[in-house]
Amino acid sequence: MLVPALERLRAGGVEVEVVETQSAGEATRIARKAYGLGRRRFIAVGGDGTSYEVVNGLFPEASAGERPTLGFLPLGTGNSFLRDFSQRGAEHAIESVLAGRTRSCDVLRLRHRDGVLHYINLLSVGFPADVATLRARRFSERGEFGYLISIFLGLARLERRPFPVRVDGQTEFDRRRCLFLTFNNSKFTGGTMMIAPKAEVNSGLIEYVRWGAIGRLGLIRNLPKLYDGTHIEHPLAERKAVKRVQFDLSTPVDVMVDGEVLTLHCEELDVLPGALDVVA
Repeated sequence: MLVPALERLRAGGVEVEVVETQSAGEATRIARKAYGLGRRRFIAVGGDGTSYEVVNGLFPEASAGERPTLGFLPLGTGNSFLRDFSQRGAEHAIESVLAGRTRSCDVLRLRHRDGVLHYINLLSVGFPADVATLRARRFSERGEFGYLISIFLGLARLERRPFPVRVDGQTEFDRRRCLFLTFNNSKFTGGTMMIAPKAEVNSGLIEYVRWGAIGRLGLIRNLPKLYDGTHIEHPLAERKAVKRVQFDLSTPVDVMVDGEVLTLHCEELDVLPGALDVVA
């Protein structure tokens, strides 16, 4: 798939220099070095995890410099971010690069106890992060089917716990138990799960979605709603568009950020409005 895609781009007049990664995190180092050498246009080849690495190679340097442009060849397993723009995957992505279609995109910035990271899709804690962790550790080779297996295993050991956060307009931290919290820039995760149906990639805001401590049977009955976005209408669900989120966690927690599973002691989340141009 990659070679024909590159041939189409080159035939359309797009000059492409290919740099292959050999290990996790290498795309971050490659993008950071290229940006430092003056490159401003990049294509992430893979899934959401690859674009996450590229974004973290471009930022924070790009937040104080010339705005970069990021295109995609979605040949990975998740490919959630591009679903905000089209369901046609790689074909749409190639057409967008050839046509030079770009739009501004916010970049979300998380400060945690050990540093800072940036993302363009979503960060979640609770059930989605538990599912992503299961998939990464046991079903990473099974694509979308691996997500389905992990969802049902996550249901079997369902945890509902507090993740104390404070968002715009709140004076106290919300310490209620919940199924999950997500902090979104775009709508989809896990391929086709529409976790944040109201999210817009260039709103300048974080789409915050909370689902309270729903029971196992209630979650099973409502699970399909995670795929069409109607879960936010559930009585235990809440959503807000906010500029800043503060965390008051006592320990690090598992998070899922743009398809990657990490364990972080989260402290603060904010937005870099329109900091990136995406080809989509």
